[in-house]
Amino acid sequence: MSVVITQVEKKSLCDKHGVSSRHTLISINDHEIADILDYQFYACEKKLELKLQNEKGKIYSIRLKKKDEYDDIGLGFQTYLMDKKHSCKNKCIFCFVDQLPKGMRESLYFKDDDERLSFFFGNYITLTNLSQRDVERIIEMHISPVKISVHTMNPDLRVTMMKNKNAGESLKIIKILADAGIELNTQLVLCPGINDGEELKYTLSELAKLYPSVKSIAAVPLGLTEHREGLCELKGYTKETAGQTIDIIEEFSNNFFNQYGTRLAFSADEFYIQAGREIPPYDFYEDFSQLENGVGMWALLKQEFYDCLANKKLKSLQNPIKITMATGVAAYPLISEIAQKLQEIFQGLTIDVVAIKNDFFGHSITVAGLITGKDLTNQLRGKNLGNALMIPCAMLKGTYPQDDSADNVFLDDMTLNQAQDILGVKIIPLQNDGYDIITKILEVE
Repeated sequence: MSVVITQVEKKSLCDKHGVSSRHTLISINDHEIADILDYQFYACEKKLELKLQNEKGKIYSIRLKKKDEYDDIGLGFQTYLMDKKHSCKNKCIFCFVDQLPKGMRESLYFKDDDERLSFFFGNYITLTNLSQRDVERIIEMHISPVKISVHTMNPDLRVTMMKNKNAGESLKIIKILADAGIELNTQLVLCPGINDGEELKYTLSELAKLYPSVKSIAAVPLGLTEHREGLCELKGYTKETAGQTIDIIEEFSNNFFNQYGTRLAFSADEFYIQAGREIPPYDFYEDFSQLENGVGMWALLKQEFYDCLANKKLKSLQNPIKITMATGVAAYPLISEIAQKLQEIFQGLTIDVVAIKNDFFGHSITVAGLITGKDLTNQLRGKNLGNALMIPCAMLKGTYPQDDSADNVFLDDMTLNQAQDILGVKIIPLQNDGYDIITKILEVE
């Protein structure tokens, strides 16, 4: 395989040897280059031989000698992957993508299952896409951590849940990687009556055998939209069943903590909210290794907020201001607590907190990150929103702020600017960070 070079840094080693953009990199020290992982790994030697092809099709080689093995040789490429993303071959019974309504942007329907994206961006993979060579490369390059969607350690049940005949067999890769010292963060999407209860106990015990390579286990509840036509019948968690799941995980994690000094397994915040239970304190979540699964986000935000109040020199407001904070139904109690505290501290500050119901996906979806621009604007239109409307950054496609406004869009492709025009108020996206909330509010004035 070969990859097209899109940039050559001026005065770099490759530039001095006549390498140009549009030339193709074939190999480094006889190792074929398929993506940026190959390039970075095999270019990390002092003596290199690059095999290339120019735009006329002529094959040529250059020899490079670096002063330091970590010196950059100066090549740039269009993407990290350099080829197409590996798509998911599973048909998981709980897959959220399969529950999307028609008519959304095409990229939202793509299911990735690419081990390279796991390393670059923290995406979770199922292992069903991995070849023997892929596994060997992870070990050879010591690509770590790898994030794995396990769901169950019962091979037969995994085949049933993922509708892939290789889903059970691929569980063996977890042990291979663990034995090689690759750090693994694992995820269990739990479905009531299917992979929770006794099956959950079995999965926890099997993954625990691979500690310390298995660094963490996150249990998250399935998400069910109202767009499940033609899909298998599933039920969501109730207050009772969510509580039972928490009890299983906490009993396991408490026992594990007593033995090894780490909890290993954690329930997502959503389980505690559904069960009507108080979310554990900040220290419970150790290094917060599963934030992307909503594990500990509530506790972290709350801790950061109160830390900021204690440590930051807060200026007084010069003029009265009113702010509206919109969030999902799940986070409404926490945001309300934060708003109340801020109003107690800052005289002249008024904050209205609004929980946006998810009419687009269905009211069982309560997280802020799945709120569309249409739901936001429909439910706030005509209201006195004050000096500014604050929303979580998770509602937007990109990481705010960005120069490219095309990235500042909601799931339904409504742009931030369009939402501002509809509501007639400045919209300020907030990071999931207690410091950012306080800083942005003080900037409104």
